Amino acid sequence: MTDDYRYVLSEREGDTVTIWLNRPERLNVLSLILMEELYEAFSDVGHSDATGVILAAKGRLFSAGHDFAEMADQDLQRVRYLFGVCTKMMNTIQAIPQPVVARVHALATGAGCQLVATADLAVAAEEASFCTPGGKGGLFCTTPLVAVGRSIGRKRALEMGMSGDPIDARTAEVWGLVNRVVPMAELDEATAHLLGRATRGSVVSKGIGKQAFYTQIGLDQPQAYVHAIEVMSAASQIPDAQEGIAAFIEKRPANWGGSLR
Repeated sequence: MTDDYRYVLSEREGDTVTIWLNRPERLNVLSLILMEELYEAFSDVGHSDATGVILAAKGRLFSAGHDFAEMADQDLQRVRYLFGVCTKMMNTIQAIPQPVVARVHALATGAGCQLVATADLAVAAEEASFCTPGGKGGLFCTTPLVAVGRSIGRKRALEMGMSGDPIDARTAEVWGLVNRVVPMAELDEATAHLLGRATRGSVVSKGIGKQAFYTQIGLDQPQAYVHAIEVMSAASQIPDAQEGIAAFIEKRPANWGGSLR
């Protein structure tokens, strides 16, 4: 992994890559440069043999969301471009085969909250909170609510969007925005533990399954089953699938041979 970025750090330890938002002096605001660097960092991981990713942040906030300074007095084409880069970056998080776990230590607001909702899984410290504040201002958080609404449902997403009020970590857990809430001292361990559980088994099978999940979840149920049947049927033919079936029947540990590369 490379860490030759201005506002992002990409660090590999073993099979895990941790991608850090690293602009704490600006509260990890999602400027154009930072979003482009996140896109590059996740794309690089997606083409590597790493098996899992942690998305974390330096400083006192997880992320303050979009950089309004880059939108002030800009024309429609420019603002549309900024949101397009953001969407490409968010989609890449879900497109790469590796499980991505967000490690949320503090406030994630606007597009920062969107990042958490976009990650496959999320662990939050008790001190963390989540907000889509546009309802209190002049620019509604329409794009963040695409991801948030798919995590917590319509009524709760609209409550966040329309009120602009933050929710605490425990509420985020109940609503389904995060998987776990732990004391700050346990955040690293809990994040690593969840990622460890999410990365066991065949990495090839898991990558196929992740991408199929995000495709089918946007379809109506009959279409979702058509897609899932085709993917699962084709996946049954890969060596790791046959090895898993044989290991189950023979009551022995599986010997996974598949690789993401």
